[in-house]
Amino acid sequence: MPRNKFPEETRQRILDAAFEVFVEKGYEATTILDIVAATDGLTRGAFYHHFNSKEEVLDEIAERIFYNNNPFDGVRNEEGLTGLEKLQKALFTNVANLQEFDEAHQQLAEETADMLKSPHFLFSQFKFNNRLVAAYLQPLIEEGMADGSIKQGNAKLLAELMLLMINIWTNQSLYPVGPEEFVEKLEFIHELFNGIGFPVLEGDEALAAGMQLAEMSFPEEDIERLVEKIDKKVEESA
Repeated sequence: MPRNKFPEETRQRILDAAFEVFVEKGYEATTILDIVAATDGLTRGAFYHHFNSKEEVLDEIAERIFYNNNPFDGVRNEEGLTGLEKLQKALFTNVANLQEFDEAHQQLAEETADMLKSPHFLFSQFKFNNRLVAAYLQPLIEEGMADGSIKQGNAKLLAELMLLMINIWTNQSLYPVGPEEFVEKLEFIHELFNGIGFPVLEGDEALAAGMQLAEMSFPEEDIERLVEKIDKKVEESA
């Protein structure tokens, strides 16, 4: 058998085909044969040469989506910002990036979020989050501790806690709640982090990002009702 001179191109063909099929049929209904058929010419052997399963394909699609829109690279060497400010800017930029996804990427994101009910996929996301902690979050938190914008402590544990609270506890597939309770969760996380000297969700940008997350999770009429309640609460406290 002739050796494939362009393995990365073949791998990308499989990923592109899988993305289209996942969006069209849904992840659960998609088979490996569906993905192979959508590559227009590759064989099942070619698929298994590059991937062991469709779960592995989805893992790589999700990772590539993140790295292609990685907000942490842009702030890592930005001058004039504390470690906390860099972390905040990256987090809030990431939320904005989610809103800018086209319809296909948003649909796949919804599929991916719902798959967290699968123990295998949930475990794979924990592994990815661990890599994210080591590569991006922990260094920024350590920088914040060094410049005084974040209270001294264990940066690794703090990064892990942040991902658990934001990525898991607020995930609607795992902990479905109404819009009011969703906002209560964000307020609880805000108070918890402030209480341990980690004000990462402080400020107007954090509030805007929280509302963006709510808008992606609930119907427009629920958001309008929620905004009215928040505005009324702000007026009463003024």
